[in-house]
Amino acid sequence: MPDLVLGPLLRHVGERTASVWVETADFCTVTVRAGEQSWSMRTFRVQDHHYALVQVDGLEPGSVQDYTVEIDGEQVWPLADSPYPPSRIATIERDKPTRLAFGSCRTSVPHDAEHTRTHGVDALRATAVHLANHPDSSHWPDMVAFLGDQVYADETSEEMRAYIEQRRGLEEPPGEELKDFEEYAHLYWLAWTDPANRWLLSTLPSVMIFDDHDVRDDWNTSDAWHEEMNATDWWHERLMGALMSYWVYQHAGNLSPEALAEDEVWQRVLAHQDSEVTHELDLTEVLHDLSYEVDRHPERYRFSFAIDLGDARLLMIDSRAARELEPGKRNMLDPSELEWLDENMRGDVEHLLIGTSLPFLLPPGIHDLEAWNEAMAEGAWGERFGRLGEKLRQAVDLEHWAAFEHGFDQMTDFTMSVARGERGRPPATITFLSGDVHNSYVTRIDDPEQYGARSLIVQAVCSPIRNPLPRHVRVLQASLARQLARPMRALAASSEKVPDPPYPWSITDGPWFDNNLAVLQVDGPQLELTWHTGDISAGDPQEPELRTVATVIIDRPGASPGPDPTGLVGAADARAGDGHDQG
Repeated sequence: MPDLVLGPLLRHVGERTASVWVETADFCTVTVRAGEQSWSMRTFRVQDHHYALVQVDGLEPGSVQDYTVEIDGEQVWPLADSPYPPSRIATIERDKPTRLAFGSCRTSVPHDAEHTRTHGVDALRATAVHLANHPDSSHWPDMVAFLGDQVYADETSEEMRAYIEQRRGLEEPPGEELKDFEEYAHLYWLAWTDPANRWLLSTLPSVMIFDDHDVRDDWNTSDAWHEEMNATDWWHERLMGALMSYWVYQHAGNLSPEALAEDEVWQRVLAHQDSEVTHELDLTEVLHDLSYEVDRHPERYRFSFAIDLGDARLLMIDSRAARELEPGKRNMLDPSELEWLDENMRGDVEHLLIGTSLPFLLPPGIHDLEAWNEAMAEGAWGERFGRLGEKLRQAVDLEHWAAFEHGFDQMTDFTMSVARGERGRPPATITFLSGDVHNSYVTRIDDPEQYGARSLIVQAVCSPIRNPLPRHVRVLQASLARQLARPMRALAASSEKVPDPPYPWSITDGPWFDNNLAVLQVDGPQLELTWHTGDISAGDPQEPELRTVATVIIDRPGASPGPDPTGLVGAADARAGDGHDQG
């Protein structure tokens, strides 16, 4: 019987369906069993690795069932000596208020005292330990949205470097960075095998979207960056490995059964499952060819997706692979992606949630800095300053929505159209959920009613889950977030070449620099946002406690939050985050 290598991961969950992902050691039949029901599929192959994404159906809305995983008829999950509660599938209940966890930027390093000193407490693992100790699932998040940098292919851990050195050595490019699919497979194994996190991912549904470090820092920041990388002799193999592994480990599990049925790769899986052939389906060439085409023609395949959560709708937007990089036409989203967004930016839901790895509403001063830099890099002040602008853009990561003027304006237009009720009944809130910037904060459009909007427009950022900035960088970033606003606004306003934002916004809360995992709780027309961090002040890095860093209530003037509106912590310490790392 083949071993269970990785997983199970509970991925997309709907009202009556669920997806369970596993990696196995060899070709086999994987069975998921819950109560008297069972669902099976044969593995498919990518290079020398074997995977299954078992489709579970026929469930009842709002039901909670324990499940097990079998390989060729033998139970392999839960592990025989597991100290954790049974893994379970909790389906979406349309009338239940949504509770969504979210965050980004998580490094794959051990959880011992040494790495806790350098990387802080893993907020995902702290959540896992807390939920395992409080198995009443009525207070658990319904789902977790990972908003980019789930793995770091360019900043590798000691364990990853040891694997690379043993496999091919570290002397030849790309050195300590990942080279190909095989190394990505090992990186995902490192990221998801800690016992507490492995259990959490088996029992809490997850959706994911990539950011740059899943591939490489500054991925697709500009046409110049793209040309520079294509000139190397190692980038092509790296990118193929990144995109192939992304489809396998992250993307396929995001999709609902309906979306999977329309996916060209999954259609091959279904056709093979339904056929009489007995050999394993090999998707290596299919995924390689698709990845090659996606790099050259992003409109060829869509990584964005939508999920209905009852009283909320979540749009997860690909703001990396689907960019238009040609100078003069720069856009965060290519025409095909904009068409999809236009179709999906709709009201008629209590809350519209938009997941984008890169914050849409940056602190205003930083937004103006990026807009000014884009104009500079695009040659607004001549070729010499254009080259300087490109170097600055890549050096300090000036690559968010603000650095793509046309895309920012189009997203703003879509958002205000929804907020004004031009695309169905306006939601109570339109909330952007993002990561990337290694600090957490909230911004809001100032007085949206004066522009005819009937929805509050909010940006909520949770970053990092585990990858804190050095303390001196935190101080600088916090200062810039507050102090750049006026001088950069004055500089931008003085130039006709730098566009003015169509609507003003402000930082209302934060920034916080803790390793955090945030939870969004729907409360009718209101939202309650809470950031949680891991605390090891009791002394044991293996048993972190969950502490509340901050709680923000949207559209509840004058209200003071309870001890923990999300219900995740209970009687929590409501101290504001002070930038501390534990350890």
